[in-house]
Amino acid sequence: MSIRILLADDHKIMREGLKALLAKAADIEVVAQAANGVEAVQQTAEHAPDVIVMDLSMPKMGGIEATRRILATNPDIKILALSMAMERSCVLECLKAGAKGYLIKDCAGEELIGAIRTLASGGSYLCSKITELVISDYAQRAADDPSSTHAELSKREQNVLQLIAGGKNTKEIAFTFGVSVKTIEVHRSNIMKKLDLHSIAELTKYALREGLTSIEL
Repeated sequence: MSIRILLADDHKIMREGLKALLAKAADIEVVAQAANGVEAVQQTAEHAPDVIVMDLSMPKMGGIEATRRILATNPDIKILALSMAMERSCVLECLKAGAKGYLIKDCAGEELIGAIRTLASGGSYLCSKITELVISDYAQRAADDPSSTHAELSKREQNVLQLIAGGKNTKEIAFTFGVSVKTIEVHRSNIMKKLDLHSIAELTKYALREGLTSIEL
């Protein structure tokens, strides 16, 4: 069964390009398009898509407000923000509104398709640039607030954490610091134990909660 997609973007050429890209995936079907937030709400009610690929900057009604309105009546629909905006406040507001994923528009087509599949299967997805933004903010707060829980992390552990969140593997991180793979594995284990976290996704959620109360992915 195909994943039904609604494309919401105020640029027709962008929508048509995304439609052509997604046509390459046999399990994805674009069932509707919208040029603004108002149309996105209307098209959602008419076509009941599984996933909405939502631009944030649109006329009449922006993507964040459209996300709020759609999820207020259709909480099971998954919304993937696709935007050029990388401001922390914008990202957090979008996730607070209920979006389950966030991609920057310069992402590869394969990543977009993968993110859609992840959301459709019940997961959440943040591209590496957004994850780095969130984790960087998290690490800075750890340095600025010695009374916080995450201040338990050493400076090296914070650096390792940022690289892990940025998509670096153990060997790459070890090479960066000029240490053994085993040393990085120990750092990673200590980070997870100190924060009682077991995956990068959980770590990202924690960082978001530290940055803005009540945000959930």
